[in-house]
Amino acid sequence: MKHQRRLAYHAIKEVSQNNHGTITKLLAILKVSRQAYYKGLHRNVTDWEIRDNFLTERVQYWYNQHHQSIGSTKILSNLRKDPAVTEQVTLKQVKRIMSKLGIRCHVRQKKHSRIKQQEQYLQDNVLNQRFSVNQPNQVWLADSTELTYGVNGQYKVRLSGVLDLYGRHLIAHKLSETETSKAEVQSFQRAFNFAGDVHP
Repeated sequence: MKHQRRLAYHAIKEVSQNNHGTITKLLAILKVSRQAYYKGLHRNVTDWEIRDNFLTERVQYWYNQHHQSIGSTKILSNLRKDPAVTEQVTLKQVKRIMSKLGIRCHVRQKKHSRIKQQEQYLQDNVLNQRFSVNQPNQVWLADSTELTYGVNGQYKVRLSGVLDLYGRHLIAHKLSETETSKAEVQSFQRAFNFAGDVHP
């Protein structure tokens, strides 16, 4: 029997105070027979319903513990570590209970306070796709990229590097926590310290 119908039966019992005329009118509104009403009212809760109600309470608990910011996969992970939950729980069960409770993961969007600035300088296309050079330190290329590390890739670092187009090898690099112009300048300083008096 559906949870809502069972709640409705108990509500009718409390409101009517066993007045048969009131019960008859309320059952007519619900379009339920008197026989179905009394059968449902005195029906014992099954073991499955007991387990489901308990699991529903634990899902709601872990959802609230994480400030409503976790989804079904994370809730399942917490349930499997929960000492109170002794039976096997599946992702399908968690999704069904979340749907029944009408809960979902609420993730706040990150707010960036950065102000987009207009590009002030437009450099000439010096190379014009001519990537062949005949001696070292004629052309240097610079770029930076974000790298992740750690067991789950939870840490990030920014690698800035200077590449000599002749031989395509890295002549200097700099690791920093975030992308900054200072890191790029330091990469070039290291490149000039390595290469000497050159004018790429």
